[in-house]
Amino acid sequence: MSLQPVNADQQYVALQARVGGSISDLAAPDAAAEPAKSGIDEKVDNDPEPADIEAAPERIAGQPELQEIDADDVLLDGRRRPGIQKELPDRIIQNNPGAISAPPPEAFPTDEFPVPDRWRILQSLCPAKGGDESIYTLFGALRNNCHSTLNPYNQNVLKGDKPIPADKKPGFLKGDDWFFVVNAISDTVIEPRSFPIPVGVQTTERSNSLDVFGRSGSEVYAQTFITGFALIKGSTAYKPPDVEYRLTLATQVNHVNVPERRVLFVEPSKSSHRTDWFVGVQEAFFDYHIRNTSSRYDFDSFRIGIQPMQADFRGFLFQDNQLGFRLFGTRDNNRVQYNLGAFVQLEKDTNSGLNDIFQTPRESYIFFANLYRQDLPFVGLTSQFSLTYNMNRERSDVEIDDNGFPIRPALLGDLRGRAYDVVYPGYAFDGRIGRINLSGQVYGAFGEDRNSFFTSEPANIAAYFGALEASYDVDFLRFRASGLFASGDGNPYNNTEAGFDAIFENPIFAGADTSYWIRQTIPFAGGGRAVSLNGRNGILNSLRSSKEQGQSNFNNPGTILAGVGVDADLTPDFRISANANHLWFHKTESLEALRVEGSIPKDIGWDLSIAGIYRPKATQNIVFRLSGAALLPGKGFKDLFDLTDSRDFHYSILLNAIVAF
Repeated sequence: MSLQPVNADQQYVALQARVGGSISDLAAPDAAAEPAKSGIDEKVDNDPEPADIEAAPERIAGQPELQEIDADDVLLDGRRRPGIQKELPDRIIQNNPGAISAPPPEAFPTDEFPVPDRWRILQSLCPAKGGDESIYTLFGALRNNCHSTLNPYNQNVLKGDKPIPADKKPGFLKGDDWFFVVNAISDTVIEPRSFPIPVGVQTTERSNSLDVFGRSGSEVYAQTFITGFALIKGSTAYKPPDVEYRLTLATQVNHVNVPERRVLFVEPSKSSHRTDWFVGVQEAFFDYHIRNTSSRYDFDSFRIGIQPMQADFRGFLFQDNQLGFRLFGTRDNNRVQYNLGAFVQLEKDTNSGLNDIFQTPRESYIFFANLYRQDLPFVGLTSQFSLTYNMNRERSDVEIDDNGFPIRPALLGDLRGRAYDVVYPGYAFDGRIGRINLSGQVYGAFGEDRNSFFTSEPANIAAYFGALEASYDVDFLRFRASGLFASGDGNPYNNTEAGFDAIFENPIFAGADTSYWIRQTIPFAGGGRAVSLNGRNGILNSLRSSKEQGQSNFNNPGTILAGVGVDADLTPDFRISANANHLWFHKTESLEALRVEGSIPKDIGWDLSIAGIYRPKATQNIVFRLSGAALLPGKGFKDLFDLTDSRDFHYSILLNAIVAF
């Protein structure tokens, strides 16, 4: 459609259609009326007087005659039109001789003004210490940003909440996004306990003591100070750090008192109590951010040095700080995570369990690969697929611990050195389905033991492990049910070792270290020297000399556990947790062969525990825990240890206080 100029007749018709009448109806009929004058100096009266309205009733109020006014010449009050300048009032000149003149424009060479970095904008308003605090009356919330640097409950530069100030940053650190982090933790443990303690062959603390097992009560006191330092580059709130250097030291002082000799020291002449201390390097690594792979900060990074490594959600197979290399990253908006790593096990201090970097690392190597996928197979559930390989080459190694006890090889069977290769394929899941929280793990252990201590011949390894914990929340209560199965070796003299054992377990399961069986070590007296039925902070009946310094043993009786528990958050800062677990051996043939017994029942007994956890500030900075546990021995435990003992139970009490900065 072409555009045609609109003539006067078309304007007339359009206007008539809008008003429903003729144009002449809008004009004043009085021919004698004086036409309006044109010009910008004349005032157009849009508000006629009442007398004018009465004199011309047929005229629309306030409407000028359309035929006699030029709209381009009209200026309405309160309106502005380009090209037309209205008269302005006279300029007001302020004369204030005492005032300070504003700086000239050349005093501001740019359009931007320097301000403190965004982390310290509010802090720059804080009054000096002991100075005028009247600003708090105007900005009350400012007080929350004005505090001591040593206060861990507020932002400060020592916790990495704010970058290092420019005037305190070393010259070799380039950029303004370097953070310095200091961690300080005090961990105090007071632990009275009881367990079967064998009487020394050569001597005893009690004269005329002829029993195989003596008094069972003992105490442990341990104070650990953990100090960590980290130097981090990058905005860690939104993306992984670009570079991280971290060093963490742990210093422990411990004291142990037992009622029998040759428990703490191999020499019978030494006393039955011991005080020791050690400083271990728990972290010392370099972390480098290789690249981002998406706009949501999916990434690839690598880390080299002494670092934490956890093979699964609950620490069943391997959970420790060890020396190694790890390549890790995420994909698909962090819904896919992967890890590839290689580690060599460090020697541990015997009495503290901390890393001893002054000893040559062990000939035990760990290679692992795992993949996490969120919302698989159900929304809310995360699946983990893993493959772990433990290559042990310590066949010719003879290791004596700090107390004089042989630990490699363990004093079992033919006492020959061992080397083995074990592959652990695994699948784990953790999350929820609806209102049911689920966490589970399945492992297989397959490989070869170069020397079975029962047959002195090579043996195949084929063992299995499974664990499941389900919980359901009702208001402030969480009800839990737990089950665990680790296969045992039913024929120690064949060419297959079927007892499942981990590399370095630290399970968070069925009450964790509140549980008696997980917390305490039961010595396997009468079947092996310096060997324990289970390990401290471990759930498996592995018959190892030491979890920290010994080797995995696949000739073991296995473990079965079934339990229930409840967590009650009575207040935001106080929780009570209770657990009841029943334990069995899966197979007892290996125990019977080592003890030279015809039969040993499988029932270990009931493990009952309760713990109270108090966090005064409702944070993890101050945590107090008091727990008590009791083992009610079953027929199998009594057969192994307590036939000569009249006690009805063994106990474990744990008082733990953690203060963190």
